[in-house]
Amino acid sequence: MYVLELAGEDDALAACEAASGCSGVARLAPGLASATNIDRIESLAFTRRASVLLGHTDAAVEAARTRLTEAAIDRRGTVAVRARDVRGTAGVDTQRAERELGAVLTRRGFDVDLDDPDHELRALFSDDSCALGWLVARSVRDFGDRMPSKRPFFQPGSMGPLLARALANIAGARPGARVLDPMCGTGGLLIESGLAGADVIGLDAQPKMTQGTRDNLTEYLGPDAGTVLTGTATRLPFEADTIDGVVFDAPYGRQSKIVDEHSDGSLSRLVSATLEEANRVAPRAVLVADRPWEEAATSAGWTVETTLTRRVHASLTRRILVLTTNDRSGE
Repeated sequence: MYVLELAGEDDALAACEAASGCSGVARLAPGLASATNIDRIESLAFTRRASVLLGHTDAAVEAARTRLTEAAIDRRGTVAVRARDVRGTAGVDTQRAERELGAVLTRRGFDVDLDDPDHELRALFSDDSCALGWLVARSVRDFGDRMPSKRPFFQPGSMGPLLARALANIAGARPGARVLDPMCGTGGLLIESGLAGADVIGLDAQPKMTQGTRDNLTEYLGPDAGTVLTGTATRLPFEADTIDGVVFDAPYGRQSKIVDEHSDGSLSRLVSATLEEANRVAPRAVLVADRPWEEAATSAGWTVETTLTRRVHASLTRRILVLTTNDRSGE
């Protein structure tokens, strides 16, 4: 069993993404989740660390000390203790926790090395619980280098890399997978899908966007990374069942520019037809939008696995639909 340290404030989204790189994910406490197995922690956006769970107890230093004293420990070498009051929900003195838990380990024969320990014990206090675990994996936290304004091609309103990576992972981005964004815009979702190891394909109706996406992919993935085409999302130039995951950010409301000869300027027709095409080529999709599209997704043949919401500002809340086709997903 493992304990995951979630990033951000949206545990529902973080747990949903964590399930793409771990199995048996369940929310444990604010900012924490458990998992029965871990696979790809390093590429997750909203999971910072994973630790082998040593024990679980009440959110009190005394309880954590007792649990550590009683725990079976099969490790050798130097140790360090790092304690967290996750989101300030437990009201625990973390320095005291580190001292007292470190003293327990010292009494059990371990030498403490705060700078370069062989093993790091994580003491995670959240709400009314505490999880103790040995750190085994961290995610790579380099998202600041890819903020939209730093890309060669930039457009206002572009999605940030942290959310883009999470959505790419949920859509199935991983080494060997083919991920399609049929409304690629500036390519943010494709960048993060590619960095997660996927082979990426982008499509956009505007040549300006496809060229900009190529420039951005070259900057972050290399000159030969991905395929970017000018075309319409409602008529995808791919055979059935040739894509592993589709992820796209639908146009938003009055600011939407509908460039699609088959939708007659209608956002509803554009999204509905795109969902139908996505269902034809892939067993899994993630749709981001500013309004409910569950009915259109169901009509297109999808099963709505999860709906998440993420507030951007007072006038915009993103809705994230995770879609699957039960008869084809997992093939």
